[in-house]
Amino acid sequence: MTQTAAATPAVDDATAERLGAALRCATVSREDPAETDLGEFERLTAHLEACFPLVHAHLECETFGHARLYRWPGSRDAASGSGDDPAGGIAPTQPVAAILLAHMDVVPVDDERGWTHPPFAGVVDDDFIWGRGAIDDKSRVMAILEAVEAALADGVRPARTVYLAFGHDEEVFGNTGAGRMAQRLRSAGVRAELLLDEGGVITTDVADGIDLPVATIMVGEKGFATVRLSVTAIGGHSSMPGRQTAVGQLARAVARIQDRPFPLRLTPVTVDMLTRLRGFMSEPRRTLLGLIGVAGPAIARVLAAGPTTEALVRTTTAPTMIHGGVTPNVLPQRAEAFVNFRILPGDSVSDVVAHCRRVVRDRGVAIELMGHASEPSVNPAAGPAFDLIADLTRAVVPGVAVTVGLVPGATDSRYYDDLAVTRCNFAPIILTAQDLERIHGTDERISRANYARLITFNRLLIDHLARR
Repeated sequence: MTQTAAATPAVDDATAERLGAALRCATVSREDPAETDLGEFERLTAHLEACFPLVHAHLECETFGHARLYRWPGSRDAASGSGDDPAGGIAPTQPVAAILLAHMDVVPVDDERGWTHPPFAGVVDDDFIWGRGAIDDKSRVMAILEAVEAALADGVRPARTVYLAFGHDEEVFGNTGAGRMAQRLRSAGVRAELLLDEGGVITTDVADGIDLPVATIMVGEKGFATVRLSVTAIGGHSSMPGRQTAVGQLARAVARIQDRPFPLRLTPVTVDMLTRLRGFMSEPRRTLLGLIGVAGPAIARVLAAGPTTEALVRTTTAPTMIHGGVTPNVLPQRAEAFVNFRILPGDSVSDVVAHCRRVVRDRGVAIELMGHASEPSVNPAAGPAFDLIADLTRAVVPGVAVTVGLVPGATDSRYYDDLAVTRCNFAPIILTAQDLERIHGTDERISRANYARLITFNRLLIDHLARR
């Protein structure tokens, strides 16, 4: 495995095979915990312990279900006696260096027939490691452990304590994994300089008007809420309908919500993102962004022209499910629909519900939150730890344009948001637009080169933390 950033990235067969074997563990998390195959998580745990003996000999590990919280005591903390807990376990009394997050669970596969290789076969070829979780997010779990194992073999130890927190239910909102681990750290008084999780990547040919690869280091994430709309009616025979059926009334409500989206606006993070990218853009975009203070509304309208960039400038609205009725010739007695919102900082979950009620304007339509919801969470500023992640990214992938952003979805890091000075959601892997579609989609895979970048990046981070 390559250990220097200057060398051409590549992982050897043994390193690639360790990831491939992890992908063969079908650690699918499901909304109903009873449907989750816990044996697959046990297989993965056994694999981690077998592959990384130094990690499991030198780091403390506390489990929360199948989630795993590792503590790597820092050399300065051990010398000063901080972090010792007479009762055992985690109880640091000084700030720690970093909390490195990743998750071991994956989403289900809808249709295996479209895959080049079976999604849980963990096929390793000359160029790629294939399988569900190859990008989201087992590659990061394994890359962190590869880097820590290599550092331990070289006698490297961080100056301040580092935590590794690997969740087991991130794909179903992370309550029993990240939620419990974060509370454990919170109760112990942990405060980290850096929180690092999944989210941003390096993209090519995705950012319009920029020829260089763009590394988007996310500094927060949008909120999440799903609203259920429901209508009840008497029903009856379809030959004698009233002025509207339950389905028609519901369809009108869904249309009103979709046709009246949240307003466009530029948040401070989006302004920062565009300002950082301005120098890499050609005209007339460069001049337009130079006027962002007065041309903000026009820039927001330009960004709203495409679904990817629209998510940067508004709370998005997505009707995702609708059903009602039992047969074509019977008036339905009940119909319901679900609308998902990804909430821009400055809006809230309560704003979403109020917005739905305001635009629907129909007391016959019940509107309520469904399932889990989360508020937007954003780091107040890209501080020194952000600069460190940016510098390490440039070391691993020279010549990239670095900027900030917001994760459009939900990640485990929202549970830890108050536990770190600087939050970054990022992995230095280079992806095209087609590669991005593979995440949660068909033929998920990671190249050997990208996997090497992940490992090298984490090792460089550990080496830096050893010098602080």
